[in-house]
Amino acid sequence: MTKPKVLISDKMDPNAARIFQERGCDVDVITGKTPEELKEIIGQYDGLAIRSSTKVTPEILDAAPRLKVIGRAGIGVDNIDIPYASSQGVVVMNTPFGNSITTAEHAIALMFALARQIPEANAQTQEGKWPKNAFMGVEVTGKTLGLIGAGNIGSIVASRALGLRMKVLAYDPFLTEERAIELGVEKADLEDLVSRADFITLHTPLTDQTRNILNRDRLEKTKKGVRIVNCARGGLIDEAALKDLLDSGHIAGAALDVFKDEPAKESPLFGTPNFICTPHLGASTTEAQVNVALQVAEQMADFLVNGGVTNALNMPSLSAEEAPKLKPYMALAEKLGSLIGQLAHGNLPKISIESVGAAAELNQKPITAAVLSGLMKQFSQSVNMVNAPFLAKERGMEVREIRNTREGVYHTLVRVTVSTSQGDRSVAGTLFGSNAPRLVEIFGIGIEADLEGHMLYIVNQDAPGFIGRIGSLLGENGINIGTFHLGRRDAGGEAVLLLSVDQAIPQDVIDKACKLQGVKTVKALAF
Repeated sequence: MTKPKVLISDKMDPNAARIFQERGCDVDVITGKTPEELKEIIGQYDGLAIRSSTKVTPEILDAAPRLKVIGRAGIGVDNIDIPYASSQGVVVMNTPFGNSITTAEHAIALMFALARQIPEANAQTQEGKWPKNAFMGVEVTGKTLGLIGAGNIGSIVASRALGLRMKVLAYDPFLTEERAIELGVEKADLEDLVSRADFITLHTPLTDQTRNILNRDRLEKTKKGVRIVNCARGGLIDEAALKDLLDSGHIAGAALDVFKDEPAKESPLFGTPNFICTPHLGASTTEAQVNVALQVAEQMADFLVNGGVTNALNMPSLSAEEAPKLKPYMALAEKLGSLIGQLAHGNLPKISIESVGAAAELNQKPITAAVLSGLMKQFSQSVNMVNAPFLAKERGMEVREIRNTREGVYHTLVRVTVSTSQGDRSVAGTLFGSNAPRLVEIFGIGIEADLEGHMLYIVNQDAPGFIGRIGSLLGENGINIGTFHLGRRDAGGEAVLLLSVDQAIPQDVIDKACKLQGVKTVKALAF
């Protein structure tokens, strides 16, 4: 079996390459490439491990037909076109926890530096001025800290601030009252936070919703004398407005570790009194650099070798422990999705995936993604579990997940139902023997069949002699039958026939089958 091949295109701890190798991947470390140079080599790799230097654009992704996963050693992924990666079926992972403490500590350090004007005092002291009376700082004890973003890093900053006897306000659309109580913070809306906080720190990703979250209007509404720290992402603060309000004295101080345009070789903020900046050092500690490199290697290797999905931004998580249990269910789900996609015609506005019995106890998201993958492959062969939900949403398809823990006839069952212009159509399957996927029901008719290779699906009127007629037709045309599966609603009623055959069935044979007495539907299937 060929080993997955990974490219590390940015500088990171050398132990990352060792982990890839130990876990069954071939790895190349090639850093410093231009986008054009990267395009020339990316096509030979299954995985791409990066930091912030490599920009993964649609052009790079178009040149990477083998690429299955991109791993960002760090939190920020604004250098990756995630929607386009999703449309191409590429998993995007990050390491949200590896540098959390480091970044949180940097924010606290900058807050202290602002409070006591340490950089300016240091510079003037080293110039021999001894400016003892020139700097009057403030204590942080008893002050109010406003957190914009109370996720992993924000919650660490909150715990440190509470240890410093600060009062903490937190704005985060996803922060619940229960979580706020657990953190020991007061939940606040953004307008309330900016008007009350003595210090403001930002801990949110850069998105369309958060871009310029501290715009000129909000900066003007801040409490006079506020001090602002940003160690998250550039672009969260209107830098021109920040400069004006620092110059006016409304804002007492600001510290930025990140800028809208990086590397920030020039900025109107440079040289502004009471302004401190560092060159994106939030994650720059020895511990953090090692942690994120090791984590991204472990996550990517787990995915490429075992199918485990951790910290993915565009696919449901699937632990390495879950993967073996879910693998047969995902195979079953994909086959059921493929079957119903080949049989149900026209627009499919709604689809429901019901898991019954043992299947209901499992992680449902990968099962749903597998069903959609099988279904959507009828539209494009480049579909996989990553981009299938994306494509379904793009087409306006309504997807429902149903769990039913009570066992029925089968110990475990997956049922897929779609809405069509002729009404709902459903197929169901289970796992037999050594976790082998098996169809057990099609459009309300019980039938047991393996879904493999080339098959012929026929709906006919149950009547004597039909099996002989279809067998003769196929034999006369040199088509060998592998397996034969029959189901019917009742004697003399509608029957379903599923035949596995050794090769694709020519259209002229299908046309002849359609003309046989009692035949209602004939469809060639492929799995």
